[in-house]
Parts: sequence; C-alpha cells; structure tokens
Amino acid sequence: MGPLPAVVPVEGLPSRVTIYEVGPRDGLQNEKTAIPTATKAELIARLLDAGLSPVEATSFVHPRWVPQLADAADLETLLAERLGDVARDLPVLVPNERGLDRALDLGLAHVAVFGSATETFAQRNLNRSYDEQFAMFEPVVTRAKDAGATVRAYVSMCFGDPWEGRVPIEQVVTAGRRLLDLGADQLSLGDTIGVGTAGHVTALVAAFVEAGVDVDRLALHFHDTYGQALANTLAGLHAGVTTYDASAGGLGGCPYAQSATGNLATEDLLWMLDGLGIEHGVDLAKVVATSVWLSGEIGKESPSAVVRALGAGTAAAGA
Repeated sequence: MGPLPAVVPVEGLPSRVTIYEVGPRDGLQNEKTAIPTATKAELIARLLDAGLSPVEATSFVHPRWVPQLADAADLETLLAERLGDVARDLPVLVPNERGLDRALDLGLAHVAVFGSATETFAQRNLNRSYDEQFAMFEPVVTRAKDAGATVRAYVSMCFGDPWEGRVPIEQVVTAGRRLLDLGADQLSLGDTIGVGTAGHVTALVAAFVEAGVDVDRLALHFHDTYGQALANTLAGLHAGVTTYDASAGGLGGCPYAQSATGNLATEDLLWMLDGLGIEHGVDLAKVVATSVWLSGEIGKESPSAVVRALGAGTAAAGA
C-alpha cells in the first residue's frame, strides 16, 4: 500500500479510541445520483470487514427530504440477508416516531436522533423550533429505550451557524444536556460547517465536563471545510474524548457550508492515530481500498489526503 507513519506516542492521550463510521449514511445522503442499494450494502460489508464498528447504515427519514436514503428498508432487508444478526446492530438515524417505528419493526438495536444547538437550523432542518425539537425527541428516546435500544443524539451547529454566526458554548451545553436528560446514551457534538478550531474544541469539552457530563458520553464530529478536522481531533484527544465520527473517503459535507469538503476522512484519522500509537482496531489498507472502489462506483474522487496518497497503488493492485 505504501509507507506507514512512524509511531511516536504523545503522553496523556487515550490508549484506544472508537471510530464511529458515518459514511454510508452521512457520507452518501447528499449525493445527487442515485446509488444502488446493493452498492450501499457492499460498502457497509467492506467497512465492517476492515474492522470499523459501529457503522451507521442509513436513515429512516421521509424520502422527500433525503431521496438518496429512500431505500432504507430495502437496504436493511438486504443487510439482514447478507450479514445475519450483525445487521441489527448497525445504527440508524430516526428523525421522529415514524422513523423509530420503522427501525423497531425491523428489530434494530441502535438508533440516533439529530438535534440542533440553534433556533434557525432547527427550523430549517427539522421544521421545529429549538424547544419543539426536544418535545419531538422525548417520545422517540423514551420508546427506543423501553424497547431495549441504545440512543445516540447528534447536536449540530456546535461551533458556528451559517445564519446565526458564532454559537455560544453555554448554548451548546444546554442543548446537549437536554438531550442527555431525555435519556440519550451518547452525545455527538457536530462542527456542521467546519469552522471550529482546536481551542474552541478544548473549551467546549471542558464546559460539558464542568456541567457534569462524563467525557466518555461525548463524541466529536468534525468537518474539514477549513482544514481543521485533524487539529480539532487532536484537541479532543487531549481533552479525553475517545469516540470520533468519520466518513470513509471523506464523503459527505454540509449543504449550508460554502466550499464544504466533507466529513473528516476515516483514512486521515487512522493515519494520525497510527502515528500516535493509539489503538483503534481498523485496517487502514482495507479502508483505503474501499474508498478507491467506492470512488469508481459513484464517479467521484475522494477528498481524503491519505486516499489520494495511497490509493493509486491500491487501484493499480485491484486492477
């Protein structure tokens, strides 16, 4: 595959982290060209084979809002046929009770809700006010927990909002605490438009800890719009966060961010973690090969620096 980074640990960082792979859902949802369900199932199978877990499979959102994920039920059926019991452990996003019903009917064990730290994004993305979103999520979280499922809560616009500008840290903490108080097991803090910087990450995590939130319940979700995702991840590691969302090949992005370049690429994250000697259980070569394959399937080059650096040899070997 090519060179690997020298392992030079840094004192005070976690010894192991979890990579929460969001590529099949967050990475593909904004693609305009319809991607075959079989291709999505193959992507998920390859990511699992590379050692990634969890892998967020899809979203039970209304097809009108996210046409790319209109095949969610068909995908889950195909995954069950292909993966057996493993399929029920793949997380899915559920925007409301209707989405939860669909997930529970399929016997899925892990769901996620997607909230906002700001009023404007709540209105535009959820068609709810900031306060109304929590009323919408309350029965979703309660019913999911009663059914034995785990619940992850995303909070978007944690570092900046394209309409409201800078988002106060205390406002983000309040939104996150409300979701945790509803019963969410984990809280993923999203830099939706990629404007965050390392000091901001440090301050935000510290504010949650000061507010009584165990750092183990936090995850960080960075976008690389301004090239800050890895720096922000390193700040998160120093703050003790051990779960990071990433998308294979760096697919995805926020339609509200000018020149958005997508989610933090799983491969770029793996390269940094390998260099730091932090365990993660993922095979970098297999993830690179998967992203090279997917680029060919969707006709779109990966923005990941590591995929570009290592992928040419992988593509040649595959050919």
